[in-house]
Amino acid sequence: MDSIRQLALIGPTASGKTALAVKLAKIRNAHILSIDSLAIYNEIDIASAKPTTQEREGIVHFGIDHLFPDQPFDVTTFIQLYKDVCQRCVADQKELIIVGGTSFYLKMLMEGISELPPLSSEAAAQTAESLRDIETAYTMLYRLDPEYMSQIEKQDRYRTEKALNIYYTTGKTPSVYFAENPPKPVITAPLPVYQIIWERETLRRRIAQRTAQMLENGLIDEVAMLEAKYTRAPHCMKAIGIKETLAYLDGMYDKQMLTQKIATNTARLAKRQNTFNRSQFTEITRADFQTLEKMLV
Repeated sequence: MDSIRQLALIGPTASGKTALAVKLAKIRNAHILSIDSLAIYNEIDIASAKPTTQEREGIVHFGIDHLFPDQPFDVTTFIQLYKDVCQRCVADQKELIIVGGTSFYLKMLMEGISELPPLSSEAAAQTAESLRDIETAYTMLYRLDPEYMSQIEKQDRYRTEKALNIYYTTGKTPSVYFAENPPKPVITAPLPVYQIIWERETLRRRIAQRTAQMLENGLIDEVAMLEAKYTRAPHCMKAIGIKETLAYLDGMYDKQMLTQKIATNTARLAKRQNTFNRSQFTEITRADFQTLEKMLV
């Protein structure tokens, strides 16, 4: 994995990462790995704003259309995908450009995650029984491990389930288990990371323009299809763009309000992405789109 040349390009939604990454890939003879938590799903094309075949311009993209909406996905799945992509880059004699807005995945590649213990059938049964009353299960875990559980929301079923699995499998609290099994970085070689930054109001306008384009391209029909095929149960059906459209289909919004809701929530997401990137990446080059383009292309 450290034998290939690679770089990462991050930034908020609608910042122009895809277009710049494609230009870079052509110059550097590279494949692209998307780190976008929604573009990874087949059939979520408009809501994810994934690059079209034309926009990819012949560059091989990984991390797009990798799963279907009803298939489970978490950071461990992404790490395995990254390892597979690196092997492909070696075989194809290509560099790798990691690009996207879900930079949490990039952080996990750089810092690693602790491997979870194999789950026995007995532990799985205990977890399932406890999750019948998630509030009681959360309270029990919080009493045992307040430091760890204070980072988890009371109704976060997914993370509570993982904590229960660790406890019932090992007999140890998550804090103790992770202290004994520290994470190991997946990427150990130096990785240049570049972040696109935009002035706030300019980014808001870009987001508003993209939102209008998504609706024009058929976002409502896409979400109606996804609901009919997969129901509202999959986690990805709660993503920005999808959840607001479902509310529109329920009659809660008119089309103008739908557009406003998506644009507003996307702008809030962009703010969270920028905050995360500032706080989590120190060895990074930050610049506006034009400056980075001149620097890299």
